[in-house]
Amino acid sequence: MFSRKRGGPKHVRAADAPPSEALANSLAADGEPPVPEQGPWDVKHAPEGVQRLDLGSLQIPAVEGVEVRVQANPDGGVEQIVLVDGESALQLGVFAAPRSEGIWNEVREEIAGAMTADGVTPREIQGPYGVELTARVNTPDGPADVRFVGVDGPRWMVRALFQGAAAADRNREGALGVVLSGLVVVRDDEARPVREALPLRLPKEMTEQAQEGEHEHDGPAQPGANGRAPI
Repeated sequence: MFSRKRGGPKHVRAADAPPSEALANSLAADGEPPVPEQGPWDVKHAPEGVQRLDLGSLQIPAVEGVEVRVQANPDGGVEQIVLVDGESALQLGVFAAPRSEGIWNEVREEIAGAMTADGVTPREIQGPYGVELTARVNTPDGPADVRFVGVDGPRWMVRALFQGAAAADRNREGALGVVLSGLVVVRDDEARPVREALPLRLPKEMTEQAQEGEHEHDGPAQPGANGRAPI
């Protein structure tokens, strides 16, 4: 779904959504770009004095009632981040992108194409970050609503997948919407292929918790490590 198409990147069309505020500010021609009004923030614009869970390339703000569920491999590399609040969930991913061009329009088209191939009818709607993609998909537990949100930043893209009540009705995002708008992306200086997932890692305290959990069991360690943190 997220493989790069042959023939190089497509260019943003005039009819597509304008670049996100974070990306637009990074391309400002004169002087220091203004600080965006909301996140996801590039680390250079991130507000100070906010408690956050540091996962490496992604920092998640502490919001009361939101549980962070992290799936990691034995080396501590994070493979999946899911935030849960009541009847809603938010899955997060962060990827490398060009400095001068956003990739969400292209990614969104590919997600829509994959859904259509599976017999699902996606629908584009306008949201606070630009064009979103919503659909009702079939799951083992029955039909479920999903909503994809993309935010282009300087050399990165955040992909957010809402599920449950927040997917069916944006007005029910609640605390998960607050988390999304407060995310901080820490993009390293390493040259990376477009679409490559930026490196994520477990915080030290979560790694220690996982190791302690393994020591409490007499059996062999299971592949992967899970961490949960209510923040």
